[in-house]
Amino acid sequence: MRISKNEMPVKIDAPGALARVQTDFGEASGTMDSEHFTVAAGADLAPLLKGLEGDMCQSPHWGYFIEGSCTVTYGDGSEEQVTTGDLFYWPPGHSVRMDKDSEFVLFSPQHEHIPVLEHLRKQMM
Repeated sequence: MRISKNEMPVKIDAPGALARVQTDFGEASGTMDSEHFTVAAGADLAPLLKGLEGDMCQSPHWGYFIEGSCTVTYGDGSEEQVTTGDLFYWPPGHSVRMDKDSEFVLFSPQHEHIPVLEHLRKQMM
């Protein structure tokens, strides 16, 4: 799920302040991680995710794409492009491939994301 800033509903429009809010943008519980990534074009997580359930990342992520773009593939085979300025939610059961050099931030539940990160690190050894 992705949404650009201009697609978000305006909830407050006052002199000097504009607030846009998208409700129902995923569910989370517990302690969260915050992460900052810079990833080169062509990077594809799919091979590194082999061995996880469904061969996909099983942690949800919320984030903001600062620059670049990527294609997210979901467990049902659907794809979605996330690009500069997009807010996004990636539910469990996804993989990511960078279309351009990219910079983005993620927020992820620790108890779900740490095992995925450990799996990725082992795959890279």
